[in-house]
Amino acid sequence: MRVVVGLGNPGARYARTRHNVGFDVVDALAERHRVELKEKRFKGILGKGRIGSEVVWLCKPQTFMNLSGDCVGPLAGFFKVSPEDIVVVHDDLDLPHAVVRAKLGGGHGGHNGLRDLSKKLPSADYLRVRVGVGRPDGPMDPAAWVLARWTPDQDRLVPALIERAADVVEDVVGRGVKEAMNRWNGEGPVQP
Repeated sequence: MRVVVGLGNPGARYARTRHNVGFDVVDALAERHRVELKEKRFKGILGKGRIGSEVVWLCKPQTFMNLSGDCVGPLAGFFKVSPEDIVVVHDDLDLPHAVVRAKLGGGHGGHNGLRDLSKKLPSADYLRVRVGVGRPDGPMDPAAWVLARWTPDQDRLVPALIERAADVVEDVVGRGVKEAMNRWNGEGPVQP
């Protein structure tokens, strides 16, 4: 069994922001694989289904980003899922906009959602699908940047970006993180 977690913040205020791209990817996967995201447990919204031959739980924590581990830690404990079987989809300031990368473990890179997950899971060896949101031009605070909506130029790429990230998650789940890294980590930004 795998758990695919999309990081984000609940509520209409945060919809369509850079920080909620993880939620958007989980929604796309739910639609592709006909998974109903309707169970409310572990302080999250969950749905059980399959990606290929793998049983998966799709999850959108409702704890707000900085407390994502309050959802994922208990969920992983209940289902006895190791960090290596958890795929976390999150925004990444250090990747250019519209670039997607797979990764095994690592640090939090200043991302508060990852920081909290790493504290509340047995290790930081969970799998990651990093969705590039780029950094702001000029002196804008990075926290304000990720909580803002996409610029018009970026917004036209968002549908393709979400689809690419969903493709990467499917490969991580179905083929393993190393194959997904080999296939996707050399790709440039998505095109409209």
